[in-house]
Amino acid sequence: MDWDEAEDVKQDLQHVLATIDLPHIDITKVHCYRTTGSKVRAYARTWAFPKIFQRALGVEPAYVIEVLSKHYDKLDANAKKKVLIHELLHIPKNFQVRFSPIGREVAISIVLQISSLKSIKRKPKHDYHYPR
Repeated sequence: MDWDEAEDVKQDLQHVLATIDLPHIDITKVHCYRTTGSKVRAYARTWAFPKIFQRALGVEPAYVIEVLSKHYDKLDANAKKKVLIHELLHIPKNFQVRFSPIGREVAISIVLQISSLKSIKRKPKHDYHYPR
């Protein structure tokens, strides 16, 4: 499995964060990587830097959003943004290590807030956050 920095994903994240209201997310502490060779069926995953390592090394919380090239790169631009929004919603409001569960209504309201991404349409109840 290979990991490469994904500057295009970071730029997409910056665009999304400029569009929707997630002020607790410090983009300088969110790192983006593209994985090739993984057998995972997800489009993307969010990783947190464990609290024990933060304390031991004297560093602040950080997150990695990993996109899985095999699936993510096939998506159109709007579907990619939906995947990134889904991953951002896992980052808790206090920007601590634990992950936030994503409630369906919260996810839908965030997606519907997006003004410059108007072509993202609401999906049926069973498929609101992952494109097919």
